[in-house]
Amino acid sequence: MKIAFATSDRVHVNAHFGWAQEADIYEISDTGYKFIETLKFASNSNKDKDAESEDKTASKIEALADCTIVYVASIGGIPAAKLIKRGIMPVRPQSDQEEIISILNKLVQTLKGNPPPWLRKAIQKS
Repeated sequence: MKIAFATSDRVHVNAHFGWAQEADIYEISDTGYKFIETLKFASNSNKDKDAESEDKTASKIEALADCTIVYVASIGGIPAAKLIKRGIMPVRPQSDQEEIISILNKLVQTLKGNPPPWLRKAIQKS
C-alpha cells in the first residue's frame, strides 16, 4: 500500500495538510518500504480566496487517491472528512519531530504483527 507524508524537509512530518507544498510517497508492506516519489503542490500563498483554497485541497486529495494513509502535522475537519470519504486515513504523528523513516519502520513492524482494525481494513482495500 502507499503512504503519504506531508513534509517541508523530507525528513519529518511537519506540514499542515492544507498548506503542504510537498508530500513524499512510499510503498510499504510487511517486508519493508521504498520511496516512490515526491508530489509537489501549488503554493497556497493567497489565503483569502476560499474557492481557490478549496480547489487546491481537492487537487491534493485527488493526487493522493491511491494512498491508504496520509501523515500530516495537522489537518482541518473538512479536509480530514473528505480524505476519509475517499478511503484515505489522515494520521498525526506523536510530534512534528518524528522522522518519516521512524514511522515507516514502526508501520512495517505493525504490519508483521497484529495491525489495529482500521489498518487491517485499509490493507484489505489495497
